Amino acid sequence: MNDKLPKVTGIGGIFFYSENPKTTKEWYTKNLGIEINDWGSASFESRNIDNPDEINSLQWKPFKKGDEYFKPSQKEFMINYIVQNLKELLEKLEQNGVTILDSIAFYDFGKFVHIMDAEGNKIELCEPK
Repeated sequence: MNDKLPKVTGIGGIFFYSENPKTTKEWYTKNLGIEINDWGSASFESRNIDNPDEINSLQWKPFKKGDEYFKPSQKEFMINYIVQNLKELLEKLEQNGVTILDSIAFYDFGKFVHIMDAEGNKIELCEPK
């Protein structure tokens, strides 16, 4: 099996609209014990079953309803998918006529790009370092 195929390998984040993100975060902390980090999100860590030394992180964050970060989607949520071989995946998506919203952004912790799915959901793709 080719483990270098350009594809999704996991979920990196769940983002959703909230009328009052501060109150929402406080409720989740008080009632469910979800700790909020300096970036205003919660980070859930897990180990890669195929590579136990690799630690993966899932980000959870409520955004103020109407936040521009979700645009052009009209949906109430956005999912961040962890991918491998982002460049090749984008080539495949482009060939398939998928709307690619921006260019790859490079950060210390990985590469990111946004696309739209067939239902009008904005999706964030991330290839971690």
